[in-house]
Amino acid sequence: MKTSFLIYSALSGFLLVATSAAAQLAEPKQIVVLHAARLLDVATGNITAPGEVLVRGDRIAEVGSKVTRPAGAEVIDLGDKTLMPGMIDAHVHLFLHPGDEDLQTIEESVPQRTLIAASAAKADLMAGFTAERDMGTEGAQSADSAVRNAIDSGVIPGPRMRICGNAIDITGGHEDAIGFNPEQKVLSNATYADSANDLVRVVREEMKGGADFIKIYETGKDRLVDGVFGAPYQYTEAELAAAVGEARRQGTHVAVHATAEPGTGYAVAAGVVSVDHAYQLSEETMASMKAKMIFAVPTFAITEYFAAHIASPERAALERQLQALHAAEFKKQLAAGVPMAVGSDVGPFPHGTQARELELMVEYGMKPLDVLQADMLNGARLLGWEGQLGQLKAGYYADVLAVPGNPTEDIKVMKSVKFVMKGGVIYLR
Repeated sequence: MKTSFLIYSALSGFLLVATSAAAQLAEPKQIVVLHAARLLDVATGNITAPGEVLVRGDRIAEVGSKVTRPAGAEVIDLGDKTLMPGMIDAHVHLFLHPGDEDLQTIEESVPQRTLIAASAAKADLMAGFTAERDMGTEGAQSADSAVRNAIDSGVIPGPRMRICGNAIDITGGHEDAIGFNPEQKVLSNATYADSANDLVRVVREEMKGGADFIKIYETGKDRLVDGVFGAPYQYTEAELAAAVGEARRQGTHVAVHATAEPGTGYAVAAGVVSVDHAYQLSEETMASMKAKMIFAVPTFAITEYFAAHIASPERAALERQLQALHAAEFKKQLAAGVPMAVGSDVGPFPHGTQARELELMVEYGMKPLDVLQADMLNGARLLGWEGQLGQLKAGYYADVLAVPGNPTEDIKVMKSVKFVMKGGVIYLR
C-alpha cells in the first residue's frame, strides 16, 4: 500500500468527522436507552431477552430486561441484536500498516505516521474495539502519546488507549534495522538498551515522554530448524527485573515480546504483566503465570496474515509451520490454566479487521464465552481499567456494541458489529 494513499486515507478520515466533531466527540450530556433482542452478561454468559441499557452521559446507569425511561431519554431500538461490552485489543500497532515494516520507518516521516495512526485508531473503533494497548510506535518515539491525548480530548475518534512510546531492544536485536548498509546508520525501530542501567534510563525516558507502560523485546529473531523452535533471549532475568522495578517505582509495569524459552521464563520470573506471542512456555513458566496472573497474549491473526500474503513460498510455509506449532502449544497453555488476553498485533495487517483473532482462539481450543471473557474481563484488567470497562454494569463506562446473533454460540458475529458506543457517544449506528 502506497504512503500517499495512506496519508490521503488518514486525512479523509479527519475531514469526515471534522464538521460534526463538536457534536459527536464532545462529552455526552444526553440520556439514552438502548434496546435489543438480547443482552450478554460476559462474566456469567447469561443472556437477558430482551435487553436494555440506560446511559447517562458517559456512564451506564442501569442494565436489565427493562430499564427506567427518564423524561427526555432517547430510546434506540436495535432490533434483533445482542448488546455487549466493547472489545479490547491488548496488542496493536497504530503506527504500522501493511507493507515493508522497516521501510515505513525510513520513508515515512513521524508526522505522516501520526496521521496514519489516527486513521488506524478510527478504523479500530468503528470495528468495535473501544479500548486498546499500543505495543510500540516502531521508531516514532512518543508520538503515540499525542494520538492518545487527542482521542481523550475529543479531537479525533478512537479507542481508549494505553501506550508505551518506543519499545526497548538491544543493539542488533529483534527490531534493530538489520540488513541495510551499516554506513547509512539506519535507525532502529526500538530504543537501544544494552544493560540493566540502560534499561532503567530508557524506562525513565519513556515515562517522561508520556508512556502508560513499558514494552521490551525479550526474544528474537524466531527460528525453526528441523521442526525445533527457538529464539535467543535478549535480556537476563536480572536485567528485566531492573526494568520491572523501575516501572513499578513509577506506578506502572512491563510487557514483553517473548516467544521462546528461556526468555519467556526470564520475563515471568522478573514479574512482567504479560508475555505477548508466547509460542513456547515451559511447564514451570506456565505454572508461574497461572499463580501470578501473568497474561499470555497469543497474536494468531498476524501469523495467519503473513502466511497468506508473503510473496516468498518458503517464508509462507514457515509461517504456517509456526502457526501450527503455536496452536499446539496454546492448547497446552490452556490445559495448564495460563491466563489469556486477546491481542491481534494488528498494523502489519489492516486495522479494523482484527476480530479475526477471537475467531482463531476459538478455532485453536477455547470456547466462545472463554474468549469473550479473555478479551473483555482480562483485557480490562491488563489495561488497568478493571471495574470500569469490559462489562455492562451500572457505573461502568458506556462502551457498548450491538452484534447480530449470539456471540457465545457463534464467535464470527464479532466481525459484524452493527452499533458502536464509546463513553456514551455513538460512532456507528
